[in-house]
Amino acid sequence: MSARITGRVQGVGFRWWVRTRAEALGLTGWVMNDDDERSVSLVAEGPPEQLDELERLLRIGPSSARVERVEVGREPPSGRYTRFEISRR
Repeated sequence: MSARITGRVQGVGFRWWVRTRAEALGLTGWVMNDDDERSVSLVAEGPPEQLDELERLLRIGPSSARVERVEVGREPPSGRYTRFEISRR
C-alpha cells in the first residue's frame, strides 16, 4: 500500500504515530514528511487485513493532527522491507 496524507500532519508526531501503529500491525515499510510541509507519504507491506486497518487509522490520525485527505494505492508487495521505519529521504 502507498498513501499520501494531507492536512496538519507535520510537526505533530504523525510519523512516529504511524510507525507505532504499523509495527503493532506487523507491517513493514516507511513513512516520511513530504517537501510541501502539509503532507506525509508512506509505503506499507503486509497482510491485507492489517493494511486495511492501517488505512482506517490514517483517516483518523493522532489527536494532535488534522487529517484532511488520504490518498491510497495498492500494489503487490515488493518484499524488500524488513521493518517499518521513518525515512528522511
